[in-house]
Amino acid sequence: MDFLRTPDERFHKLPGYDFAPRYIEIKGLRMHYLDEGSVTGAVVLLLHGEPSWSYLYRQMIPLIVKAGHRAIAPDLFGFGRSDKPVKQSDYSYQFHVEAISDLLRQLDLTEITLFGQDWGGLIGLRVAAENPQRFARIVAANTFLPTGDTPPSEAFLKWQAYSQAVEEFHAGGIVRGAVVKPLSEAVVAAYDAPFPDESYKAGARAFPLLVPISPDDPAAPANRRAWEVLRNWTKPFLTAFSDSDPITRGGDRAFQKLIPGTQNQAHTTINGAGHFLQEDKGEELATLVVEFIANTHDHK
Repeated sequence: MDFLRTPDERFHKLPGYDFAPRYIEIKGLRMHYLDEGSVTGAVVLLLHGEPSWSYLYRQMIPLIVKAGHRAIAPDLFGFGRSDKPVKQSDYSYQFHVEAISDLLRQLDLTEITLFGQDWGGLIGLRVAAENPQRFARIVAANTFLPTGDTPPSEAFLKWQAYSQAVEEFHAGGIVRGAVVKPLSEAVVAAYDAPFPDESYKAGARAFPLLVPISPDDPAAPANRRAWEVLRNWTKPFLTAFSDSDPITRGGDRAFQKLIPGTQNQAHTTINGAGHFLQEDKGEELATLVVEFIANTHDHK
């Protein structure tokens, strides 16, 4: 497939992001990922969503590493420093699930703690359900795993329509509009860095259309199978949703009701945070992840 590669100079001197880039080939494309901390530490897989990239985890990674763990934060294809297929039709839910599954195989990651937000959860929960032997525990933050059997919210349908109609898909502006704290122009620019122009944004525009919103969606059967696994998931599962996200509000209660591993966990609501709670409260979330690992490390 045809793809674009964002020039490296777009990523020079981004505020708070001085991590070494690493690359791996998957599906004939180059995927970028961060790999920080001890190779013998617990693996924390940090999956971003739409339209962000691994920059979103810059506040969390240092605290996870300081605790002795290994932080892995890939950029999904179409985002960050990863290659960007140019056609929206090149992207599918399955495409992203297979890519992240391949990353885990190539790096031979096991005993993983998944942290998934937004599409990071939609993809990560599928990957965990299809590769349960690689995962030790899960943190779900402002995310869900839709099967299309429940009608989508008005807020989501508005977002979906906007994503296709807007002339300039302003990634940095979208992030700024979905957080509580003010973002500097430099941080907004960092979220725009992967996208020199509209031709790089096929993946960003594709994602809203890939969320299953009807029972016959192409991804619905695989997500239903994933739920069959999750309904029997007894490994530790923690929810950490924010108090100010209209898109995913209530999703934490659904997870707690349906997944056995959520029982007796210290579920929390992150106050003063919007959809991108890693941006609003990154250090608080990192501390939560570190404590979750410590409190459940002997679970088998």
